[in-house]
Amino acid sequence: MGFKNKVVIVTGASSGIGASTAIAFSAAGAEVVMVGRNEAKLKSVAAKCKNPLVLIADMRKDDDVKRIMDQTIKKFGRLDILINNAGLSSTGDIMDSESMMKSYDIIMDTNVRGLVHMTSVASPHLAKTKGNIVNISSVAALITPTFKGTINYYVSKAAVNHFTACAAAELAPHGIRVNTISPGPVRTDFIANAKLDADYDYIKTKNALNRITEPEEIADLILFVASDKGKGVTGSNFLSDNGMLVKRS
Repeated sequence: MGFKNKVVIVTGASSGIGASTAIAFSAAGAEVVMVGRNEAKLKSVAAKCKNPLVLIADMRKDDDVKRIMDQTIKKFGRLDILINNAGLSSTGDIMDSESMMKSYDIIMDTNVRGLVHMTSVASPHLAKTKGNIVNISSVAALITPTFKGTINYYVSKAAVNHFTACAAAELAPHGIRVNTISPGPVRTDFIANAKLDADYDYIKTKNALNRITEPEEIADLILFVASDKGKGVTGSNFLSDNGMLVKRS
């Protein structure tokens, strides 16, 4: 799967799935725009890529989202692929409205609003290249919460799934494909960042295959969906969860 001369934006590229995806696209010949909030982590990942454009940005800020697109076009003159990967979780107790709504605002602003805004500013440029978008969702969109206090995260990913389907229908006449990838538990710093009281030895018991996905596995799937091999696919949700959904069914 060659991506020579293709320009790819990867949000949330400082660690985990985003980092592995940026590295994989670069290795496949793409010009990569790496977006994230943690400058030190971004620079560490950038060292494994070939001359990426590194942008420190917060997807919750409208000016930052616009700047990402403006600087991408300024440097490369085009956009072929958008990987909407930036996302986070924050616990909120539904019995405590203050914590619940604080969690809701943080999660929805990043996981949904930022993704929608990035899609909107990128679409006119993707129309010119007949490009495509891959949104990173989660098996969480299809099940009820495993951990207390994570309702808002699950709801945000359900919103991502439906937005993908709607955007795929609306953008198809412009030649733009839009798809979702829904991982199950992946070995990243997500659990630590979300301050969840859990570990991977426990979480893998919730999966039919009794294993945890490595971020490189999801990156491989992203590249397949974004490549010409996936040119007939749009509005689809690719589930890679080690059987978490079927075990819960």
